[in-house]
Amino acid sequence: MALAAGDELDGYRILSRRHAGGMAVIYDVARDDLPAPAVMKVPRFGQGDTGATIVGFEVEQMVLATGDGDPLPRLFGQGDLAATPYLVMERIEGTVIADLVDQAPLPFDALRRIGIAVAEALDSLHRRDIIHLDIKPSNIILRPDGRASLIDLGLAHHRRLPDLLAEEIRRPVGSAPYISPEQVLGVRNESRSDLFALGVMLYELATGKLPYGAPSGLSGMRRRLHVQPLPPRAHRPDLPPALQEVILRCLEIEPAKRYATGHDLAADLQHPESMQLGERAHRSGQDGVLQRLRRWFVGVGLEPAHMQGAPVSSGAGQVPIVLVSVAVNHTNAQAHAALRREAERLARGRPEARLAFITVVRPPPAMGTAEDSHSAPREHLRVLVALRNWAAEVDVEAARVTCHVVEGADPAEAVLDYVRSNHVDTLLLGAPPASLADSRLLQPVAVRIALQAPCTVVIARVPQA
Repeated sequence: MALAAGDELDGYRILSRRHAGGMAVIYDVARDDLPAPAVMKVPRFGQGDTGATIVGFEVEQMVLATGDGDPLPRLFGQGDLAATPYLVMERIEGTVIADLVDQAPLPFDALRRIGIAVAEALDSLHRRDIIHLDIKPSNIILRPDGRASLIDLGLAHHRRLPDLLAEEIRRPVGSAPYISPEQVLGVRNESRSDLFALGVMLYELATGKLPYGAPSGLSGMRRRLHVQPLPPRAHRPDLPPALQEVILRCLEIEPAKRYATGHDLAADLQHPESMQLGERAHRSGQDGVLQRLRRWFVGVGLEPAHMQGAPVSSGAGQVPIVLVSVAVNHTNAQAHAALRREAERLARGRPEARLAFITVVRPPPAMGTAEDSHSAPREHLRVLVALRNWAAEVDVEAARVTCHVVEGADPAEAVLDYVRSNHVDTLLLGAPPASLADSRLLQPVAVRIALQAPCTVVIARVPQA
């Protein structure tokens, strides 16, 4: 959707286009009932990974709706995916830290002020059970009063909300230069991941270089699992030892060796004269061969327990999941009615559980034309809206419901992968048509799933006359 100055959408007047990025376009907007200057963020679903972009939009929508502003923008309004998706939020005035990167290396006092402001903002965010997971210079705005505001919550994790990205995306998500080692392994519930990214950013502002470069693939990102970066004083010898101590402590590979909280980090930067400087402060080269070899074993799969496994969340992530597999494109009304009745029965019997509705779509073909680049996201959105409408007819509280569209060439394997990765408690399937169920030549999708699923499986049948 392209908007121009003077256009109107749901009563919001488009004033100008502020920024056009790869995943969204930002417009300055106005409406008589807005409490403050505002911007509208419109996602660009035709760019990059459509599934991740759609989930990111939903995540940002959910997380901003739980907040009351500082250090995040206030959310003023939103458009539904079924119509026109957008977010209207507070316009944050100030300096985007990305604009300062070209001026690096920055003076020491400026580094300290930026580090304190961002660390305090992260501490406030983490106290609200939110982990940003995409901290980088373009996502931080320094207000005129010195406070830092954090924007672009598309990759965030809220400890009290379902982690949609962890449930649907089976690969590391984050910005390659700033992503933490545990994020590379798929862990999304570690607040110290944000402090690692802050350390990368401070290193960049202090030296004009990125500690791990800008890798383009997973193998390049995995190097940070076993290779410590060159100390910043190797690039800038006049950097105070206390600042190097802070930066390298943020960049520790194991989260337990980093600062515990943003408050602790800010306190050290506020009073560097009181810090106890260790080996990090005076380090001048990279680790020795034995240390790097030990970390290499970590990087090839011998990860310590705290950095292993699927992205387990606290809070909402520990709630039992009842997964309902829905073939939204099938038109058998009786079969859909039977599935809904069984979903309602399971919901009544498991009041503590979350109902996750899932449908599988085939991966889009290679984008060969401009029409291809628009048809794939349109289809993904169409299916998601159809699934939401299907789930809305199930008599269960909306707060207990999530909807997921996953891609897979093999529908059975796609559902099983979701079940295994998210520790699903109960799986509800529709019974296959009698013509298939009785066939000795074909094994229907529902039968394959039921035979292989590592959880309780319930089959919903159409009542027979």
